[in-house]
Amino acid sequence: MLNKSIKFLIENKLVAVLLLVLFIGWGTVNAPFNWDTGFLPSNPVAVDAIPDIGENQQIVFTKWDGRSPQDIEDQITYPLTTSLLGIPGVKTIRSSSMFGFSSIYIIFEEDIEFYWSRSRILEKLNSLPSGLLPEGVNPALGPDATGLGQIFWYTLEGRDENGNVTGGWDLQELRSIQDYYVKYALSSASGVSEVASIGGYVQEYQVDVNPELMRQYNIGLHHVVKAVKESNKDIGAQTLEINQAEYLVRGLGYVKSISDIENAVVTSEDYTSIRIKDIGKVSLGPATRRGLLDKEGAEVVGAVVVARYGANPMEVINNVKEKINELSAGLPSKVLADGRTSQVTIVPFYDRTELIQETLGTLNEALTLEILITILVIIIMVFNLRASVLISGLLPVAVLMVFIAMKLFGVDANIVALSGIAIAIGTMVDVGVILSENIIRHLDEDDGTQSINTVVYNATAEVSGAIVTAVMTTIISFIPVFTMIGAEGKLFRPLAFTKTFALTASIIVALFLIPPFAAFLFERKALITLLNMF
Repeated sequence: MLNKSIKFLIENKLVAVLLLVLFIGWGTVNAPFNWDTGFLPSNPVAVDAIPDIGENQQIVFTKWDGRSPQDIEDQITYPLTTSLLGIPGVKTIRSSSMFGFSSIYIIFEEDIEFYWSRSRILEKLNSLPSGLLPEGVNPALGPDATGLGQIFWYTLEGRDENGNVTGGWDLQELRSIQDYYVKYALSSASGVSEVASIGGYVQEYQVDVNPELMRQYNIGLHHVVKAVKESNKDIGAQTLEINQAEYLVRGLGYVKSISDIENAVVTSEDYTSIRIKDIGKVSLGPATRRGLLDKEGAEVVGAVVVARYGANPMEVINNVKEKINELSAGLPSKVLADGRTSQVTIVPFYDRTELIQETLGTLNEALTLEILITILVIIIMVFNLRASVLISGLLPVAVLMVFIAMKLFGVDANIVALSGIAIAIGTMVDVGVILSENIIRHLDEDDGTQSINTVVYNATAEVSGAIVTAVMTTIISFIPVFTMIGAEGKLFRPLAFTKTFALTASIIVALFLIPPFAAFLFERKALITLLNMF
């Protein structure tokens, strides 16, 4: 079957040319090096600097404000942990109880699909028995991302038109801009799982009650809480028809200012209403904080952009930057006392693009130099220009075919995966050298009675079995790497995949593409035609 395919392509060189064009075009489309593909579409392999070796885990986060870690542990963490143990595929569960919140890390087996595990957790959370958790406590599933998903950090700063820091914005203003404008815009970028705000002050309405006045009026704290809750709602009613026109009846009660809360009625005594402002003070203030964001010794407001699991980090970063360019024009500005204009500006301080570009640049340069040096050595050692062209052409075509396989099998391009290609180049060259040398030997021994197609076919068929056996031996030797699990498997399996892809691609190019082109290049008529062109 192998020799029949070789003979078919030698006799039908147009098919071989079409295959070569297909491999080159498809590989260029999937190449991760940000090449200008011209009229071709661009669908690069997912690119990252390093492989994600984190565990297959999901996080269940539960808030219960004001409670001690011991209360959190007894009433939330332990009941939830014991309930989640029954989920299929769970390897282990780790939990953490802190002041006001609980974090449960559910570690799944490596073969469990990421989103399948999330759906199983949601099913379990929705079927928890009533009364298991305290009233008003709702556990939430964390973002669909891994620990390596933090790809972009930024701060919001006041700057002038020249990019100089001007300030003029307090932390509460910047946090409100981040939470109600920037966060929603960046969350809509394709591939973004979460935009987590950090730093600043979250504005809230605060009611400071006077205990002495509450005692005089015989009012409990729960009465105040109830009054605030019931004052912040709209009520829907029926309709009224007047003069053949229908009017909607609504009770408007949403809180829009401090006075709305101040005038909320807590109770009444002797036909006199007692409002919140009669027993306390209402004001705007910052929510309680458990941390801050520091930049060069100054407190700032910022956020971290987390990429969705399985997304291309490089593509997600580019999408985020496009969104930042779109919304920058809508960010607020103000004129300071000294006459300068302070514009709120999004300033990145961690961008993985540079790390990814440096990694790809290093590997791109290494692959290019390795291929060029190999070509030079082949020309010097083989000392046959046509054979050198055949052998040298194998390398770039085989590398492009590796990118195709990486895209099809979902192998990300990172420093470990692309190193597999560099490691395999020596073996790839050997395949081309063996085949070309045997073709040259058969041509030298030919007395002119056989056609060039027959000579090339006989030379290829003579070593095809040996070439396949030799390369398969190398591929089989990497089987133990494929059996690795855990962090080691995630780290080294991509290298084994890319090396296997590279060796397989070298066999395909050597046995199915080199013979038809060798039959053309070594044919005397073809040589005369090439000489006449010059």
